[in-house]
Order: sequence, then C-alpha cells, then structure tokens
Amino acid sequence: MKTVFPATAGGPAAPGSAGPAGSAADLGVERLLAEITDEPAGGRLTVGDQRVRAFLIAFSRRLLRPDLARRHPELGSLGFFLRKGELARAVERLGDGVAGQRRAPRGLVVHFPPANVDTIFVYSWALSALAGNHNVVRVSPRAAGAAQAVLEALNDVLAAAHPAIGQTQRMVTYDRDDAVTGALIGACDLRVLWGGDQSVNELRRHPIRPLARDLAFPDRSSFAAISVAGWRAATRDERRAAVEGFANDVYWFDQAACSSPRALFWIDPGEGNAVVARAEFDELLEEVVTRRGWGVDPAMAVEKHVATYGLAATGAATKVLFNGNAVANVSLAGLGDVQRRWLGAGTICHVTVGSLAELAPAIHRKDQTLSQYGFTMSELDDFVTALAGRGIDRIVPFGQALTFAGTWDGCNLLHEFTRIITIQA
Repeated sequence: MKTVFPATAGGPAAPGSAGPAGSAADLGVERLLAEITDEPAGGRLTVGDQRVRAFLIAFSRRLLRPDLARRHPELGSLGFFLRKGELARAVERLGDGVAGQRRAPRGLVVHFPPANVDTIFVYSWALSALAGNHNVVRVSPRAAGAAQAVLEALNDVLAAAHPAIGQTQRMVTYDRDDAVTGALIGACDLRVLWGGDQSVNELRRHPIRPLARDLAFPDRSSFAAISVAGWRAATRDERRAAVEGFANDVYWFDQAACSSPRALFWIDPGEGNAVVARAEFDELLEEVVTRRGWGVDPAMAVEKHVATYGLAATGAATKVLFNGNAVANVSLAGLGDVQRRWLGAGTICHVTVGSLAELAPAIHRKDQTLSQYGFTMSELDDFVTALAGRGIDRIVPFGQALTFAGTWDGCNLLHEFTRIITIQA
C-alpha cells in the first residue's frame, strides 16, 4: 500500500511520507490504522471543525487558480463547492445545536471511489472530513489526469495546514488486495462504496462491525429531456447555451459517469414540432463539438458503430446517424428500448413522447438524474408526483448533470457522515 496523501507533511511527519509531493511510500495497513485512529494534535475533530475548514478553503483556492483551471476545467466545480461560504452554509444546514440534539462525527470512514470519474472521491472525502471524521480513501492505481492534479494540490496546501489534517486524513493506493481491504473495512465506522454493482457487491463481502454503516453508490443511469414548447419559446442564444450545457453533461468523463445522460427525451404534446427542434439541436451540438475540438479516437468510434448498429439490427433503433466520430444520434423505436448501458462517448439515443407523465412508467429505481430544458417548476413537480418513487433522485438544468451536490442519490451526505446525539435535562 502506498500513501499518496500526505506525500509531504505539515507538522509531524506522516508515516513513510518523506519525499516530494506526489511521491508514494510503503505503509502497512496495521500501522496506518493505528496512526489514523490516534488522538490528533489539538484534540479530536468535531463537526464543522475549523482546522478542516481552513484546509478545505486553502485547497479550494488552489483548485481555482488559472493554471490548474485551464488544464482541468472540471476542477473548477470542485473549487466552488469547497469555498468558505459554501462550507459554512453546508454546516448551517446540518442543524447542529438544535435544542435537544447535537451532531457528532461517525468516527473512521473508509472510501472506495470509482476509477472512471476522477474527482468524485474528493467530494465524498471533503464532506466526511467537514463532518469531523477521520478518513482513509483508496485511490485507484488507474487514476490519472484530474485525480493526479487533485492529489498534487492537496499536498501543496498541506504544508501550511494544521498537523491534525495529515494525522486524520489519508489517501492510499494499492492493487487489489483482500487482506488490506478487509482490514480497512473491519476497522471502520462507515464505509462509502462507489462503482459498478459488481464492485460494490465484492466490497460488501468484507464484514463490517455491528455498529458500522454502509453507504453505497452503485451503477446508475441518467437521461435528459427537452420541452419542445420551451425550446421554441427560447431565443437562438438561449438554445445555443442549452446545447453547450448538454455537451458538457455528455462529454465530460466520456459519458461514463452515473449522471451522464444517455437518452434524450423530446416532449412534444402532439404538435409535430419535435422534428424541427431536433434538427436545430443537432446542428448546434455539432457546432459546439467542433469548436471545442472534442473528438473520439478510432477504437471508440468502432465500439460506437458496433453498439448502435447492433440496436438497429434488433429493431430497438429505427435510425442511426454519425456526425463524424464525435456524435452518434440514435432514434429509438420507443420508450421500451431506452438504453441504460454505456454505448460509447457521444452516443445520444432520442425518443419523442407526448408528455413527461408518459415517461413515468418507463423509469426504474436505478435511474438517477434527469437533466432538462424548457420545463416549468410546476411541470417538473407534477412529474415527480407521477413517478411515485419509481426512480430519479435529482432533476437539474442542462449543464448541471455532473455538478456534485451535498445531496446525492437521495442521501444528504453530511447527515450520513454524522450521528445525532439527543439531550434531555
């Protein structure tokens, strides 16, 4: 097992962490657990701990620096999420100090984030740390790009941080090792599992302590919807901005994130305007993709051709149209043919229906995010009523599908990362 944070230490040296930022040193799991559960300098962390806040604020500023933002624009959202005011509001919403109850940290939290979304582990870890927990995050050996930039930024700001940060917050990497994984899980008070269903089930084979809890984020699928009436009422600039947002939702993380839309529903109440609206949408999307230089390598393009023409061969798709390698537009035969599996980056499956309510029977519990354009709040609220708990945990405007929030998959994470102590005099 290698430590990747802290790679250098501010205050007392982290175990085996001598060397430049980004280096990784061998560390035994027993030693790690012994040290991370020790009393930190300045006393144990509390909910909303100022030592943690100061570190996260400094980290946020580092992420928002222009040099990093240019290389990894997706880190800007993370930087905004961790700003001073956002952290203060998150703690305030937690409601600690309400008469007769207090919030307390859970204790030791272990996180197993996915490899396919570079930065998801930081949101989860940061909220858990803000809740006062000691944390161990297993970073995938395959993590690269933005994940490496995050680790470098964390280590950059550690030097000026309170020693308690390096003592209570650790990020490690190791190849698959059931003994190490089992030891981490067996010592935790909460385990946070991200990834595919198979990965989550494999991690759940390791028993947790009787008082420990599970928080799992397995495979999910997500969609998008456009109100044709709302589209027609918008200006050309508003439509272009909507398509820009949709493109971000699709192309960041290669459309492989749980909240990346894989189908686009056109809601047209029998007026026959969806064809014209879709033609303009396709034109604008092609403009955005070309201008931003988004492309798909040949191997991905072949995979997309195999997947999409396979849908046509089975009758699930009535038409497949490629705009270069970057965009594959697939017209589905109906709602029963909606695809929840990944078909390749830049693959958009289109279905036209008469109303949002018609979507409700086709929604599954596995479905997470509906990104939308052109609907009123009343229309969306009625849709949630029609869903009656079938699925969908969040509805957001185009461009915000991948924006992380403190409530995720229907769970308020700060609530999950704390426990309530009730007090009666």
